[in-house]
Amino acid sequence: MKKILFIVMFLSFSIISACSDQEEPVPNKSQEEQQPNVSNKPQEEERQSHKNQQELSKINKGNIVASNTQAGVLKNMKDQLKTNFPIILPKELPITKGTFLTATTKVEANQVEVLFFESKEYLPLNDRKLKNSQNAIIIARLVVKQYPNAKVANEQISFVNYSQNGGQKVDLGYDIIGYQDAGAGSLWTGWNEGRWALATHTRTDNPNAGVKLAKQAVQFLETHMLPIPKQNGCARLDVYKSGNIIVWQDEKLVYTLDLIKEPLKALEIAAAFYH
Repeated sequence: MKKILFIVMFLSFSIISACSDQEEPVPNKSQEEQQPNVSNKPQEEERQSHKNQQELSKINKGNIVASNTQAGVLKNMKDQLKTNFPIILPKELPITKGTFLTATTKVEANQVEVLFFESKEYLPLNDRKLKNSQNAIIIARLVVKQYPNAKVANEQISFVNYSQNGGQKVDLGYDIIGYQDAGAGSLWTGWNEGRWALATHTRTDNPNAGVKLAKQAVQFLETHMLPIPKQNGCARLDVYKSGNIIVWQDEKLVYTLDLIKEPLKALEIAAAFYH
């Protein structure tokens, strides 16, 4: 009897032990993978913070670059030109790639003068370094002057109707006829487009250069618009790059562009005033 009881007790203990072993939780790999890694959380936050700082740096750098663009410079210039008459500035200027646009300004009662520069480093408007030609190169000078009335302003424009002046006819292309006039060693080739009177200058010993430049100017103006004058405008383009000047009237105001070496660049700068 005792032997039977011992066997029963042994079997019961074995069953209980077996059940206890089955109930002990076994690690589930999928559950472990789903559990957040607490130790990696600070590293993730650090990486995100670093990424945010990089993005912010890019934005700030972009803002600095934008402020140095031509649009930013011209806007700042417009804000600084406090006058009692409105002034139109160019939309942009042809400058060498990799350089910055800047300028000096001078405001008087009835006149504004702007010297446009290109520089290898960014220089603010009216920076003292602009007085030294080694730091920047003059692109053009703009003078805007206000006269008592439109009649007086129009008298400042050297407008010529070349078809009435006569001279030797020259075909400049695009159905435009030029007229040549020589005197004192100079040879002029003049023509009219709308309210504009344009002419190229060369020396009598180099006559073909004047016609060539006139044809280049006519071709350029087929795809570019000069400012619409009220009432007239005139342009003098010099083969020898010493006397390029473009002048146009806007009611009581007279705009003058000069100090531009390349004649075709003078036209390009004038065309930038077209709105």
